[in-house]
Amino acid sequence: MSDDKRRGPVVIDLEEEATPHVTPATAPPVPEPGLPQGAAMQRVAVMAARPRSRLARWFFAALAALVGFMLSVAAWSWVTGLLAANPVLGMIATVLVGLVLGLLLAIAAKEAWAFRRLARLDHIQRDAAAALGAQDLGLAKSVSAQMVALYAGRGELLPGLAKVKAREGDVFDADGVLGLAERELLAPLDAMAAREVEMAARQVATVTAVVPLALADVTAALTSNLRMIRRVAEIYGGRSGTLGAWRLTRSVLTHLVATGAVAVGDDLVGSVAGGGVLSRISRRFGEGVVNGALTARVGVAVIEVCRPLPFRTVERPSVSGLVARALTGLFGARG
Repeated sequence: MSDDKRRGPVVIDLEEEATPHVTPATAPPVPEPGLPQGAAMQRVAVMAARPRSRLARWFFAALAALVGFMLSVAAWSWVTGLLAANPVLGMIATVLVGLVLGLLLAIAAKEAWAFRRLARLDHIQRDAAAALGAQDLGLAKSVSAQMVALYAGRGELLPGLAKVKAREGDVFDADGVLGLAERELLAPLDAMAAREVEMAARQVATVTAVVPLALADVTAALTSNLRMIRRVAEIYGGRSGTLGAWRLTRSVLTHLVATGAVAVGDDLVGSVAGGGVLSRISRRFGEGVVNGALTARVGVAVIEVCRPLPFRTVERPSVSGLVARALTGLFGARG
């Protein structure tokens, strides 16, 4: 090897970077996963609104009749056999069976009365729509009288009832008569119903956000919405039993599914899912807020279904306002 060769560092010329230097401030945003969609509330709505076939209804009716017949024959044979074997024990069994049958009849009567109350609300709603459409003063006064009779036993409405009775004679058009009844009788009930909706929205949002168990959000959404629908119906005078509440729930959710209202994509629900801070911090919190908003939307639909009069002189509750009040301070939401 030649002594003239020197050993030293090797310098390699690097080409100039083709792309500019990237800093955390200039880096592109990390792509988000799927935005919260309120899956729990959408599942509840689809399950409750799913139509039943006529064949399935006949099958379950026949099955219920068969099971009832078998239980009746078995109870009869058991009681008569016990009477023949031991009269004292047979009499005790007879009394107990009679007590059970009496309670079943009482439950059936209660459910029938609940359906009658809901039908009464439907009748008032139809008469009110006809009175407003035809500007029929006589029919409007009849609707007002029906509402006074419906709410006669409500202590919180006594001042409003007195004002309606005192001022109704001074009003000479259908809009004025029904507007007076709406302001004095329904405005306090609207505030009570709104509080029930806010409570249900808060409960659904909380359970969805903090309970990681599978199907816990669906169960909470179903139970909270059923309770909300039943209480809102009771507030407006449609005191519903178990079957009546389920029928009302199916009708409300069927309407919402048919119109696409139980979905993310418009008003507050879309803005919460797309731009809310919570959906960026925690997907569970984002789902909770969206499920709460969808619950509020169901609540507004229930109010419209159960309310004897349409919203005319009183402002209709908005989903955004209900959710803002329900979730303020819960996840840091602000109205």
